[in-house]
Amino acid sequence: MTIDHASAVFDVVAELLTELVGDVEVLGLEITPGTTFHEDLQLESIDLVTFASILAEHFGADVNLAEYLAEKDLDDVIGLTVGDIARFVGERTCPR
Repeated sequence: MTIDHASAVFDVVAELLTELVGDVEVLGLEITPGTTFHEDLQLESIDLVTFASILAEHFGADVNLAEYLAEKDLDDVIGLTVGDIARFVGERTCPR
């Protein structure tokens, strides 16, 4: 995956996430690759399910976040960052 592709994917993932959580600036947050879903954004597992649907709608069926999360243990899911999701999406959407 190229740096340009990774950066573009992160930007889109962050934008889609902003649609889910609302205006992050109002919340006093900046979404970075290290931003965590649980601790920083206060998202619950149901929010990740919703976000999985948003990602699949935007990027297509190859971006199956539920399948990705099913392979992780609970601590990994709790520690999930925006960068982790962006990398996953980037790998699934990387031009061949």
